[in-house]
Amino acid sequence: MNPHAKLITSTSIILGTTITISSNHWAMIWTGLEINTLAIIPMISKSHHPRAIEATIKYFLTQATASALILFSSTINAWSSGQWDITQLTNTSSSLLLTMAIAMKLGLVPFHFWFPEVLQGSSLITALLLSTMMKFPPLTILLLTTNSLNPHLLTAMAITSAALGGWMGLNQTQTRKILAFSSISHLGWMALIIIYSPKLTLLTFLLYTLMTTTVFMSLNSSNTTKLATMMTSWTKNPPLYATLMLTLLSLAGLPPLTGFLPKWLIIQELTKQEMTPTAITITLLSLLSLFFYLRLTYYSTITLPPNPTNHMKHWYLDKTSPTPLAILTSLSILLLPLSPIILATT
Repeated sequence: MNPHAKLITSTSIILGTTITISSNHWAMIWTGLEINTLAIIPMISKSHHPRAIEATIKYFLTQATASALILFSSTINAWSSGQWDITQLTNTSSSLLLTMAIAMKLGLVPFHFWFPEVLQGSSLITALLLSTMMKFPPLTILLLTTNSLNPHLLTAMAITSAALGGWMGLNQTQTRKILAFSSISHLGWMALIIIYSPKLTLLTFLLYTLMTTTVFMSLNSSNTTKLATMMTSWTKNPPLYATLMLTLLSLAGLPPLTGFLPKWLIIQELTKQEMTPTAITITLLSLLSLFFYLRLTYYSTITLPPNPTNHMKHWYLDKTSPTPLAILTSLSILLLPLSPIILATT
């Protein structure tokens, strides 16, 4: 991409996100979301591949529909209450429409169909932006309107997202689709706890962003887009793939790694809210996600395909990993001892 175009798109994404998370007026929030959508579209379609163009169209149509629903919801609420303030969402129909629109923007079930396809048609860096930064503004809207949301609807969407994210990820061989369903599963955990503890939702999103960024950057450094190439890519940089294995286990939520921290705190909060059956259900559903994380972990270690390949494996032991990637990997693995401090602040 042209450097000037890259600068404009990056600045627009930052501007749109800032406008959305700092505004209280529905029109300004809608404007920020539209700036974000228009800024990310050139990054998805920059390869000029038919799959990238298809992903661009799917993303644009989905986001345009969701933005229209947000505008329609805010208009109905302003019509009935006379308020354009985001915290004054008092109309029941507006609340349901807003929940549907935000679920569509985030990729929550049952509005998740676009997300794996768009990630599959994007580059790894663009897929990283779609999985992390582009989800922050819609999640902020949910955080600001938690008092007006329907807890039963959010709980149902969260449980189905965790179930479908784990179930559909079992059958994938493309790493971007696997990480897309991983994102849907993690969003289920965030949507489940957002009404009862918004700070915990924000913490979960930040830790998920940290771990997902590490995984995408590791895969991008070796240009790994499917499991077949992951099985032979470890020979290029064994230390990188050894730490990638630990990062994937952390993303799965296994102790004593960083990813266990948000799930532990969410289960604890659900128990305090007397929602023990819900906590047990979503914990059992996370085992589905654990299976494909373990498969990725197995492929990222010293594993060779069952049939011989026609090229020789070369060792590149002198290849060093970038310093930012090493820092991200360390944070993705070693933050669990900070849990007493986090518990004290939340």
